Amino acid sequence: MAKKQKKQTGGVGGTPATVALTAAGAAFTVHSYEHDPTHPSYGEEAAEAMGVCPERVFKTLVAEVDGELTVAVVPVSGSLDLKALAAAVSGKRAVLADPAAAERTTGYVRGGISPLGQRKRLRTVLDDSAARHPTICVSAGRRGLEVELAPGDLAELTAAVLAPIGRA
Repeated sequence: MAKKQKKQTGGVGGTPATVALTAAGAAFTVHSYEHDPTHPSYGEEAAEAMGVCPERVFKTLVAEVDGELTVAVVPVSGSLDLKALAAAVSGKRAVLADPAAAERTTGYVRGGISPLGQRKRLRTVLDDSAARHPTICVSAGRRGLEVELAPGDLAELTAAVLAPIGRA
């Protein structure tokens, strides 16, 4: 994992995600922007607000694979392939989780669920397209707050499996 002091932008306080990154000594940058509650897509809003190509901004989705909550991290420019997610964790069937269960289990609100610093650590699958980029952005734990880090660091910190789970 890349070791470096975090560089924080926007003068924003910590979240469980940034606390976990700091405790791990990971290199990351926090980006904040004014969240527009009328925007139709949290992830696309983040990409637009930060001026980052959508293929580098990843959304965190919580699904149930054979009844077990599982985190899927895919580019905001595409969608989650539920069959591929199930296969990545040797499951048979995946469905998106109930939003209330996802919020309760992770400790984050919808649109701000981070793969890092969750209340209960869930198995995680990161779309393998992340490896094509030196850094990617994921939610830092609330709407309007993103963290940029190396995909290898994200995979290591979440014990993620890399698999082709995204669809363009």
